[in-house]
Amino acid sequence: MQAGNAPEQEQTPSAAPSDRARIRRAAERASYDEETVHAIVDAAWLCHVSFACPDVLCLPTVCWRVDDKLYIHGSNGSRMMKHLASGAPSCVAITHLDGLVMARSAFSHSMNFRSVVVHGAFEVVAEDDKPAILHALMEHIAKGRGDEARKPDANELKATTVLGISLHESSAKVRNWGPRDKEEDQALPVWAGVLPMGEARLPAISEPGCTQPLPAFAQAWSAQGTFKAEVLP
Repeated sequence: MQAGNAPEQEQTPSAAPSDRARIRRAAERASYDEETVHAIVDAAWLCHVSFACPDVLCLPTVCWRVDDKLYIHGSNGSRMMKHLASGAPSCVAITHLDGLVMARSAFSHSMNFRSVVVHGAFEVVAEDDKPAILHALMEHIAKGRGDEARKPDANELKATTVLGISLHESSAKVRNWGPRDKEEDQALPVWAGVLPMGEARLPAISEPGCTQPLPAFAQAWSAQGTFKAEVLP
């Protein structure tokens, strides 16, 4: 798939693609390189889309990436889809919570996380491109599922709006270290450390009455284990 219409810009991993995408608070946690942004996006099943029409709304929805675009989909009758299809400005956020950071002082408690914020406007995916983009969603859900499940028919495709937003104007923010107490708090008799969190994948559950054996992706689902973010000193 080709990139969006946003012009290409030369940038280093430490350079924000635009002023509104630049992280100002705790800027040392910022990252703007494609590899970091894509990895955080690819680990997500959901994103939150913010827009005004005219009330300001922030709605969760399924998301997936193809090349340098983030995609969402929904009913043609959806207020969100109709508004975003008009090219209205929007902001997309993805967050993974990796742990609770327990410091010696209440003020210094924090959280470990990986997040991406995307600025821009969605574009409508052309009818001819819908099948391939929706197939990519199935492959994001489970590798090989797109070839096993019945593909959308003409009526289903016609009733669905698919939108894509360029990831060019994105910023990633990551915290992955332990507590940073003030020097005067270091000697306090209080436990400090990290309570890690992860995404647990549990064994697949067949629908009652389904006689089909578990496909390979379902058998491997729980074997993939729990994501554990690295905690730096």
